[in-house]
Amino acid sequence: MNETAPLRARAEIDLAALRANVRTLRAHAPGAALMAVVKSEAYGHGAVPCARAALEAGATWLGCATPEEALALRAAGLPGRVMCWLWVPGGPWREAVEAGIDVGISGLWALREAVRGAREAGRPARVQLKADTGLGRNGCQPADWAELVGEALRAEREGLVRVTGLWSHFACADEPGHPSIEAQLARFREMVAYAEQRGVRPEVRHIANSPATLTLPGSHFDLVRTGIAMYGISPSPEIGTPADLGLRPVMTLSASLALVKHVPGGHGVSYGHHYVTPGDTTLGLIPVGYADGIPRHASGTGPVLVGGKLRTAAGRIAMDQFVVDLGGDEPPAGAEAVLFGPGDRGEPTAEDWARATGTIAYEIVTRIGTRVPRVHVDTSDTGDGTGNSG
Repeated sequence: MNETAPLRARAEIDLAALRANVRTLRAHAPGAALMAVVKSEAYGHGAVPCARAALEAGATWLGCATPEEALALRAAGLPGRVMCWLWVPGGPWREAVEAGIDVGISGLWALREAVRGAREAGRPARVQLKADTGLGRNGCQPADWAELVGEALRAEREGLVRVTGLWSHFACADEPGHPSIEAQLARFREMVAYAEQRGVRPEVRHIANSPATLTLPGSHFDLVRTGIAMYGISPSPEIGTPADLGLRPVMTLSASLALVKHVPGGHGVSYGHHYVTPGDTTLGLIPVGYADGIPRHASGTGPVLVGGKLRTAAGRIAMDQFVVDLGGDEPPAGAEAVLFGPGDRGEPTAEDWARATGTIAYEIVTRIGTRVPRVHVDTSDTGDGTGNSG
């Protein structure tokens, strides 16, 4: 892909910024290894290029939600440790075992399917036992932990599994001082101690996500799992802005104006005429919409930089397009409209869109759809700057 070619829309992914973010995060947890979480196409940024860049910057683990995501990384030739944790019965257990993928185990049914996959593959499954220390999602409840640990150890003695990790996940690490944080840490230490007293010898123990990596050094253990912060987005405003944290946003989402036209005052704009022009003006048509991941509930609030000025989505955001009132300015068709980026040029950020829509910046970047090409710049793995689409 020609990265300078005019496109309807593009999400430019700055891999140099991603590498710098990984180095910054490693400095926050110098005694721990770093897992680069690249689930959901690297939070919308493109899993394979971002995984490669993270490994180049010193990450030694890659993390995914689904086994299909993990197997795709292996199929792309990515080395090192890969972990996935969101399984359902009947999943590709044998394939994951054959690919040397670490699988998260939250209950007996999953352990038994991993054992079956190991038998089929003719090699031990690498399993990581997840403790539910208070999040209440995946993970084994403390009351069931002894049974899960015991069965895992029996399978290990039979050569069917290798218990490579003990882990958990915070509920409120993005809220500094929340009482659940210390409660979860204490419970995690207890559950780890129980498993180790019974004979588990994990390669890694881990609970720290991005906010814990940045603010809770006592949670780092052997490995930190960094997701959103790796992409230059703060886990929450309470923790600080990306600049406060030494991070740089990696994605810049832009589109080419499809039309600029003069309209009189009193002209309705888009479905429902929720916006009516207050006087003679110019309207700019931005050719992305909710089918591309632009939130429909950003209608009337979503910020865009056009012609060096901040504009706001005028009227309803439609499936493929929305309108901004240019206030009489006349940029040419094809001019750049920047929906969000690092903010260097005065453009909005993903956090600005999150505030405008009552959500979190995680959702803004991950929802950008596949019709928007990802253009990866500064790709050291190819050297040709052509980028990749995801």
